[in-house]
Amino acid sequence: MNFKFSNHALEEMEKRKVPISFVEAVLENPQQTLQQDEEITIYQSQIDFGTGKLYLLRVFINITSDPAIVVTVYRTSQIKKHWRNP
Repeated sequence: MNFKFSNHALEEMEKRKVPISFVEAVLENPQQTLQQDEEITIYQSQIDFGTGKLYLLRVFINITSDPAIVVTVYRTSQIKKHWRNP
């Protein structure tokens, strides 16, 4: 699937210091995908940002567009809150 980044997503990545390479890695091979609603799918993976601590990197994608649009991106330490166990 091809992706395009919204201006908002690019601004948030810069503000939150999330490298584009990490986002691209999640887009290519997410550990989990969650359906938020008919339009938005969340790709997420647990990633060490170099501090030795795992964070959950969440990438929100509008799948109704072609190419799909990365709407926003953030990392959180609240893995248990967002991680879905099978």
